[in-house]
Amino acid sequence: QVQLVESGGGLVQPGASLRLSCAASTSIFKLKAAGWYRQAPGKERELVAEITTLDITNYLDSVKGRFTISRDNAKNTVHLQMNSLKPEDTAVYYCNVVSKPYYSWGQGTQVTVSS
Repeated sequence: QVQLVESGGGLVQPGASLRLSCAASTSIFKLKAAGWYRQAPGKERELVAEITTLDITNYLDSVKGRFTISRDNAKNTVHLQMNSLKPEDTAVYYCNVVSKPYYSWGQGTQVTVSS
């Protein structure tokens, strides 16, 4: 069973940066497009950024120019560099594949942006 472990979240002030990491227990990201999702309290989970197996990236409009997704196939990891963070970026961030069926969701990593 594939395990996904997210890390790198924290409490930061507006304008700060964070780098999230997602480690997969198998090389799923070599074969499938990977995505970072987030879920804010009271809201549905949404896809924030994705990267295809050809390294084509797409972003939610609200994070374009601020977030960058990348992958390291050798380490089965996907990263999300988040710059110029805003309070509305506050959420639990998860990684998974982009196309269904999803793998079991990890515990996520909390990102809180507050002054």
